[in-house]
Amino acid sequence: MEAKTKATLIHWFRKGLRVHDNPALMQIFTTAQAAPKKFYVRPIFILDPGILDWMQVGANRWRFLQQTLDDLDKQLRQLNSRLYVVRGKPIEVFPRLFKSWNVELLTFESDIEPYAQTRDAAVQKIAKAAGIKVETHCSHTIYNPELVIAKNLGKAPITYQKFLALVEKLKLAKVLDKPEKLDALTQPSRDELEQENDKVYDCPSQEQLVKKPNELGPNIFPGGETEGLRRMEDSLNDELWVARFEKPNTAPNSLEPSTTVLSPYLKFGCLSSRLFYQRLKEILAKHPKHSQPPVSLVGQVLWREFYYTVAAAEPNFDRMLGNVYCLQIPWQEHPEHLEAWTYGRTGYPFIDAIMRQLRQEGWIHHLARHAVACFLTRGDLWISWEEGQRVFEQLLLDQDWALNAGNWMWLSASAFFHQYFRVYSPVAFGKKTDPQGNYIRKYCPELANYPNKQIYEPWLATLQAQREYGCVLGEDYPHRIVKHELVHKENIKKMSEAYKINREVRTGKQEDSMLNDDNDELEDDRSATGKRKGNKAAGAAKRRRK
Repeated sequence: MEAKTKATLIHWFRKGLRVHDNPALMQIFTTAQAAPKKFYVRPIFILDPGILDWMQVGANRWRFLQQTLDDLDKQLRQLNSRLYVVRGKPIEVFPRLFKSWNVELLTFESDIEPYAQTRDAAVQKIAKAAGIKVETHCSHTIYNPELVIAKNLGKAPITYQKFLALVEKLKLAKVLDKPEKLDALTQPSRDELEQENDKVYDCPSQEQLVKKPNELGPNIFPGGETEGLRRMEDSLNDELWVARFEKPNTAPNSLEPSTTVLSPYLKFGCLSSRLFYQRLKEILAKHPKHSQPPVSLVGQVLWREFYYTVAAAEPNFDRMLGNVYCLQIPWQEHPEHLEAWTYGRTGYPFIDAIMRQLRQEGWIHHLARHAVACFLTRGDLWISWEEGQRVFEQLLLDQDWALNAGNWMWLSASAFFHQYFRVYSPVAFGKKTDPQGNYIRKYCPELANYPNKQIYEPWLATLQAQREYGCVLGEDYPHRIVKHELVHKENIKKMSEAYKINREVRTGKQEDSMLNDDNDELEDDRSATGKRKGNKAAGAAKRRRK
């Protein structure tokens, strides 16, 4: 009888898979702690078994999620609670939960993604019909995108600098600790399903989530809040490194990561971006001479905020058509080239090593992402950024709807960045930070015996030399699928023509206002024609400013 008279408070985890700095979780804990004889607490995660079959997610990310859920359950048990993993579609499972658990309050973290907003609206409608209160909290980002947009008179700021100017005027939310332990009286009785099977709400095993275990790579970045917090502390331990950090000065092809690799933990919400931001600001306050946005660590966090804000205002943010920000470019379909790029078989060792690392480990350095994205799109292959976005969506541990699309538009010069004549060289860029080619030797081991001077350009080796090195092009490693020195010049001309057709850039305002932020990172591989056009554009911009 008591189980039916006591009400249940549900926190619904989606992202935000942590107990620290989680205001939606904190709300149900504090409510229950204030009246332990009145409420039960059930934190839930809804796992739709159907998505395991149709959702294009690589094995490494499924493993990361499984480890994250397992760790979250452990954290909740330390608070005298647990994680209830409910199988099914949200709109189908909530009516049963609302009734059988006698739910009074549902809380969850808000989400800007169109799919999530449609799903959440449907759940809220079901809850309203059942007389259940719903409370949402914005905690996946430092700033609420809606508030930033409102501060900008209802429009999303389309430049990073404008975004920074807006958020400087906004108050930061307080970073919360984890909740206090629940009283033993708040532990729920078993419902009907639990009485039939006491493991019905247990976390899924790796075997249940990872359908293609043969695709699993080394478990370099384990999932979960515990690992996210540990990695943050390790990253912030060297305060001088934090203060002096500049992204263009990190290596995209170091054998060990030259950055924090906190992105997967921020993506899943294992680590609070607000906590990380607060810790960074505390360190920088002690080191007045520190790097500045956009290249600093704070700047990197704020890039994430910028993309979330502009994405919140455009439901078609992840596609070219119907996207207010995106230039319409006549990309070409080339399935063979796309497949070669996807699986690291382009014949360009630097590009192939990056794509193989991505497939094996689920993570690559941000500048490495720049190199392969430019190569696929405007640099060499002239294939749509949407195709690359899909591959990254499958393979990246940190795949994020807003960031993935925003960065692909940027690197393809479709939005936010418009210096299309600045092209990453698939040869010269990698040589800057790894002239010995050790990164290539690790991820393209068939090339391991090539000398330093030829490992980035194996086509320069004679056939006899290739045989001596144990790797013959066309047999052991592919011939390069395009000649960069030729195609990138043709692609610059194509981009120039596309820009003329697109009215969005006719005034040059976006070129002026958007960065030279990334200039230090780009391998300026312009043709003579590109240089003349670039200098002409720069001169025109200078005259306009005067």
